[in-house]
Amino acid sequence: MEIILLERIEKLGGIGDVVTVKNGFARNYLLPNNKALRANDANRKLFEANRAKIEADNAERRGDAEGRAKDIDGKQIVLIRQASNTGQLYGSVAVRDIVEALADDGVQGVTKAMVELERPIKSLGLVDVKVKLHPEVVVTVGVNVARSPDEAEMQSQGIDVIAAMFEEEQAAAAAVALEPDSEDEYDDATPPSEAAGDAPAADADDAEAAKADEA
Repeated sequence: MEIILLERIEKLGGIGDVVTVKNGFARNYLLPNNKALRANDANRKLFEANRAKIEADNAERRGDAEGRAKDIDGKQIVLIRQASNTGQLYGSVAVRDIVEALADDGVQGVTKAMVELERPIKSLGLVDVKVKLHPEVVVTVGVNVARSPDEAEMQSQGIDVIAAMFEEEQAAAAAVALEPDSEDEYDDATPPSEAAGDAPAADADDAEAAKADEA
């Protein structure tokens, strides 16, 4: 289907461009969201008659978005979730969670449609998520998914929490392996020095017994 774009669409074009897209994409997304018009003669004339206003409105919205971007770009939000020792979440982090966390952090006006998350987050760690405040203004928000505030702080410092935990477990296992099985090992074992000291005494006793037998 041929359409006339009413705003910039990534990988398609800018305002006023006539492009061809799949019918489903046009009918299900572009047309109902007022992002495009069908490219027929009537709509071409309608667009040209309103082009100046459309471009002026777009410039105003872009300016507002650029002003907001300064306070949002690079912001990091923390989401505390339960997870296994391998870092897999018991559940996932979705777009709604990110929008709510931003709102709790004082960022208003971000909708689910603005957040670009290809798939839900299902593991601990830091994830950069794009937020499209305007078709021409995109910012990046850091999503820090951790099991506790302390782990979130470690991750923000660049520490791989799961790797660090694995190393600690390995060190603990190695320490346990080097420990004696029980304290009885110390009690039952005869020190080498004592064993060496007993040997001459035993030899002397044997010699005395031999002399007595000869007499």
